[in-house]
Amino acid sequence: MPISDQIPALNREFIAHFGEMGSKWGINRTVGQIYALLYVSPQALNADEIAEALAFSRSNVSMGLKELQAWRLVRLRHQAGDRREYFEAPADVWEIFRVLAEERRRREIEPTLSMLRTALLETPHTDAERHAQQRMREMHDLIDRLMTWFDDVQKLAPETAMQLMSMGTTVTKVLEFKDRLTGRGNKVPDISQTRDSA
Repeated sequence: MPISDQIPALNREFIAHFGEMGSKWGINRTVGQIYALLYVSPQALNADEIAEALAFSRSNVSMGLKELQAWRLVRLRHQAGDRREYFEAPADVWEIFRVLAEERRRREIEPTLSMLRTALLETPHTDAERHAQQRMREMHDLIDRLMTWFDDVQKLAPETAMQLMSMGTTVTKVLEFKDRLTGRGNKVPDISQTRDSA
């Protein structure tokens, strides 16, 4: 029986959805489906099995696996007595999230921060440039603060991070109460001032 016929309906639905969502996440449909297949597979699969299961060409599977390896979203495995390469997705969902976040940061956020840092070193010569530079400083400070927070969360044990996320509503209520007490409710914070006071 072909592997494609052995994939349960629920798994096929998940794989199809990941393919559709791939373009929204910056990856192509093929890569999304390969990753989804490996994620729900109970064992590591080789490229031929992936190609057969998804009815993709072997070359498309090879390119997709290379991209997933570049993103560090799949691991290469070898099996005794078998010269073929097998692939699997990390089992820990928290690890997958961390890898995705780190890769997106490296590819998308760091270049933006670098550009903003360079722009902030420039001397503005007109009011328009001074205004633009101030807006860039606000953007830089917000992204930098978010990345500092992200680094702190990355250091937490997965169980602690999950507890922190589950406290979202409680933390929000405490902060809203603090804002009411201090009269800061509904004000847009000055990021540079909050950063200096932190």
